[in-house]
Amino acid sequence: MSRAPEVTQRLRVDPVACEGIGLCAQVADRLIELDRWGYPIVAGDLDRSQVKEARRAVRACPRRALWLEETAEGDRR
Repeated sequence: MSRAPEVTQRLRVDPVACEGIGLCAQVADRLIELDRWGYPIVAGDLDRSQVKEARRAVRACPRRALWLEETAEGDRR
């Protein structure tokens, strides 16, 4: 019997939509760092304890430049 691949969440950023406001890093400081110009550098795959914080960052983004993406184990783009 084969197991279904484990689904994880990944925080993603659209660099074109992002204006470098930095609100996301204030809301989710353990997941998001800002580069020297104020644009987010996001964590890769999230564990279960990080998903809630990532969702708050997604909701806080005024440009809607962040989103959560589901990835299956082995699908690492």
